Formats: sequence, C-alpha cells, structure tokens
Amino acid sequence: MDYKEITKKLNSLIQLDIDAIHAYEQAMKNVNEAYIRDQLAEFRNDHHRHFRELSAVVQGMGGTPPEYSPDFKGFFIQGFTALRSVTGTEGSLKAMETNEKLTNKTYEEASSWDLPLDAISLVRSNLDDERLHLRYIQTALRDRIWESRESETRPGDEARV
Repeated sequence: MDYKEITKKLNSLIQLDIDAIHAYEQAMKNVNEAYIRDQLAEFRNDHHRHFRELSAVVQGMGGTPPEYSPDFKGFFIQGFTALRSVTGTEGSLKAMETNEKLTNKTYEEASSWDLPLDAISLVRSNLDDERLHLRYIQTALRDRIWESRESETRPGDEARV
C-alpha cells in the first residue's frame, strides 16, 4: 500500500473519530447522572486523542488530515444520537452503543490493514479503547446503572430533566 492510500485510509479513521466526538457531545447533553456523563466525557477525550495522534501520523507521511468537522455521515450520526438521547440517559447510552458498534467494526477492520508499524500500533491501541467504550456502555445498559445510583446525580441535575 502506498502512502497516498495509507493516508486516505487513516483519514477515514480520523473522520470516524471526529464524528464520534460530536456524537458523544450530543449524547452527554441528555445524561442526567454526573458519573455517567463524566465517563462519556472520558470516551470523547479518547476520540480527541485518536484524532490528534492519527492526524500527526498522516502529516508525518506528507498527507493532510480532515478538518475538525463532521462529514455527511457524521451529521447523520449526530442527528440519530440527538433523537435517540432525547429520552434521557438510557436513550443516550443506546445511541452511543450503536455508534460504538460502528466504531469498533471499523477499527477492527483497520487493525488488519497493511500499515507502517507506528500506524498499525496506534490503530490497535485505539481499537482497545473502542472495545472498552463499548463494554462500558453495554454493561451500563444491562445493569441500568442510572437506576441503582440515583443518589449520585450532581446538584442541579434534576433541573436538566
């Protein structure tokens, strides 16, 4: 695979992370529990790091990473997340579960690309993050953690409902 093809593939991952950042920001608006919102913020920050680190790899190869804005698919994901999360924490988590399944699938495929060592190591590290995100969200939904820790909402959160 030549550098032009490699940067094109890496740019698709960068765009995926940009879209995920915006989806997390949308979902967090409707999460009432501070401890869940904080966890989603950490996942959003992971996507920011992926964006920065992958962009540096693309630039190091002489390529130009995408601008920090959602593409058409990103607007669709953001809209889906907004609609789904209107119902609150559970809807937000379900929307992010769908989004993280897509992200996991894409990173899983990318982990088998023929990339330079530094790029493939980064992709595989990011995949580990994505698996963690999905596992947390699925566990939170299964255990309905927002119901068992209602007393841990942030003061003023009840006004957000």
